[in-house]
Amino acid sequence: MTIIEELSWRGLVADCTDLDALTRRSASGPLTLYCGFDPTGDSLHVGSLMGQLTLRRFQLMGHHPIALAGGATGMIGDPSGKSAERNLLSREQLDRNLSSIKAQLSRILDFDSKANPARMVDNASWTAGVGYLDFLRDIGKHFSVNVMVAKEGVRSRMEGEGGISYTEFSYMVLQAHDFYHLRGTCGCELQIGGSDQWGNITAGTDLIRKKLGVPSWGLTFPLITKSDGTKFGKTESGAVWLDPQKTSPYRFYQFFVNTEDAMVPVYLRKFTLLPADEIDALEATHLANPGAREAHKALAREVTSIVHGKTACDDAVRASEIMFGGGLGGITESLFNDVVGEIPTKTFEKSSLGGAGAPVVELLTLSALCGSKGHARKDIEGGGIYLNNVRVGEPGRHVTLDDLLFGRYLLLRKGRRSHVLLRTA
Repeated sequence: MTIIEELSWRGLVADCTDLDALTRRSASGPLTLYCGFDPTGDSLHVGSLMGQLTLRRFQLMGHHPIALAGGATGMIGDPSGKSAERNLLSREQLDRNLSSIKAQLSRILDFDSKANPARMVDNASWTAGVGYLDFLRDIGKHFSVNVMVAKEGVRSRMEGEGGISYTEFSYMVLQAHDFYHLRGTCGCELQIGGSDQWGNITAGTDLIRKKLGVPSWGLTFPLITKSDGTKFGKTESGAVWLDPQKTSPYRFYQFFVNTEDAMVPVYLRKFTLLPADEIDALEATHLANPGAREAHKALAREVTSIVHGKTACDDAVRASEIMFGGGLGGITESLFNDVVGEIPTKTFEKSSLGGAGAPVVELLTLSALCGSKGHARKDIEGGGIYLNNVRVGEPGRHVTLDDLLFGRYLLLRKGRRSHVLLRTA
């Protein structure tokens, strides 16, 4: 399977300037390609995984990927897919963001490969010294304003209430200049990006044709959405980030393990590096019994391992098991805190557990898992109450200081999914 055939099978081809010619070129020998990542924040999010993983797929098949960190374009802001002007960032903010993003990119791309190492470049390195008049004369003259206005990303902003500033209108020219520069200095023949980048990418291929008279291609992948068409990568608590300090590996794992059934086969193809035969087998299992969630877990394991590494993924799986009754033996306090950060928490006085301890029925009413002590006794007798993931066998059970996890926590559970953490005051 060629790289273009694989991308097509995975549903990762939305538009291409000349798919047949690109297919022939990619089959004839290693191809250099790039994808840009603007440092408008200190972390990339799951939506940006498409670009990173597509670069990785090319690299695995012998091609030469370039990750472009937009230190220059990040100061402007891409209007594509945006309904309002971005806030401009300072040079210091951009530098901090670039440092964080470069670390995230290095988890997916192999920059140490002996055969075809990935490269990382910053477009500030070739734009910082270019004078405004020189840029207008040498680059700007090749752009028709009529054509630029017709591009979807610009047109939609012009038709909106806020319009578009000259600053953001210029973004397309800057991105085209990046492609032109990389084509001339690195032999980069292909730019990839999300479908909202189509106008910017084709502006680059046009500039290369006019200035250099050599071939180049643009290829976009579809923007990822949920089955109802809403934006992918958002939760009730906000965006899902690649930075483990902003979205922990456990929460990241949970985001994918909770993928709606209809989208699991789609995400397996687009977000994992699993071979076709394994994905086909998982899809068949999923269609036969989606309730078993085997494909959900495989998806979550693969993506979490790619982004955060196997050790962090194993911890996330363990944390997920704890939420569904797995044993707490050997768990670290940091992992425990990561898990219980997802559930309701109430405080109580540690002294209440002194001596003979506190009746468990009182703690169950304090936690509001049970409405009354009588209700708590019935739930215990029915086998539905757990303390620290161990079933409570007797309504008369007392909880003592020895039951505290890490000297300060009690984890109460009713049934399979109702949890409350009691934390000492």
